Amino acid sequence: MKRSRNKMELRTLYYFFMVAREENITRAAKRLHLGQPALSRQLMQLEQTVGKQLLIRGKRKIELTEAGVLLKRRAEEIIDLIEKTEKELISDNDNLTGEIMLGMAECLYTHLFLPDIIKKFSNKYPEVTYDFYTGNADLIKEKLDQGIIDVGILLEPVDLERYEYIRLPQKERWGIVVSKDNHLANKASVTAKDLINIPLLNTKRSLVQNEIASWFKSDYEKLHFIATYNFLSNIIPLITQGIGSAITIEGAFYNQCHDKIKFIPFYPELLTGTVFVWKKHQTLSPLITKFIDEVYHAINE
Repeated sequence: MKRSRNKMELRTLYYFFMVAREENITRAAKRLHLGQPALSRQLMQLEQTVGKQLLIRGKRKIELTEAGVLLKRRAEEIIDLIEKTEKELISDNDNLTGEIMLGMAECLYTHLFLPDIIKKFSNKYPEVTYDFYTGNADLIKEKLDQGIIDVGILLEPVDLERYEYIRLPQKERWGIVVSKDNHLANKASVTAKDLINIPLLNTKRSLVQNEIASWFKSDYEKLHFIATYNFLSNIIPLITQGIGSAITIEGAFYNQCHDKIKFIPFYPELLTGTVFVWKKHQTLSPLITKFIDEVYHAINE
């Protein structure tokens, strides 16, 4: 016979999250307007419920166990989702309010066209607010699946089986970002042969790596990769110091206000698309439905 287990209460999960964030039971108790003994009992009951130690109680601060780190991350996601749902429930069709959670890739559409859509939508619905999350396609899809993000802009190639989408008209050029001191900096374009034996930084996404490998063909095995990355902005110092050059799209480079680096496109040209996506088989709030319509009309004007 299976032993029945007590279910985790949302209130207790919130108490745990506050303690984990404050790293101190006394401070957390004050914020929660609870007595310290009562809060300590709640935490002990939570550990009994999950069957694992979550906190390491030190003299000066609280530290999290591995299980505690996981629970804190999940608790934060749950709390964010509850707050988002509350905002959606109080909104109405005539006077839309609430928050749009938007995941964005580093691409030209994000920099050149999305601001106009946000401006027009904000003029129509001035009480709507936005929460922007920048990430690659894998990270944005994870947030979409968790319900933390409402809609996302993804760079292809990407698996769209679980998503509805609008294909955006803008195409992105692949190329390389180099230091202006690099011997390739004066070239108008670079070929696969130009990049052999050069220290390179490659995108972390495996689907994109496969597409790049197809473009390089047999020369791909001759390339010297020294690192992978998620965001171009994080590796600009490596490029400017000549440690490596980054394979990337032009849109990721577009927003880098830096006079020491240069984007050089591949030749022959390698293009990729972007898509505006939301999760399939979910009931959309009036706010998100209106925003999707705004994007659709913007690209079909």
